Amino acid sequence: MLVLVAALMLLGVLMGSVAHVPVPVSLVGAALIGVWLLVFAARERHSRRSTRRS
Repeated sequence: MLVLVAALMLLGVLMGSVAHVPVPVSLVGAALIGVWLLVFAARERHSRRSTRRS
């Protein structure tokens, strides 16, 4: 629950800053976050498959 609260606070700070930066900077940031989420999802999926085999 604490992680959820921290994530929402961070989202509020980031959304506030997005209003003050140029659009290309916002798009680069969004792309970086998207890539990070894809890498995280792939690692989680791989680790769950490896755990099931054992």
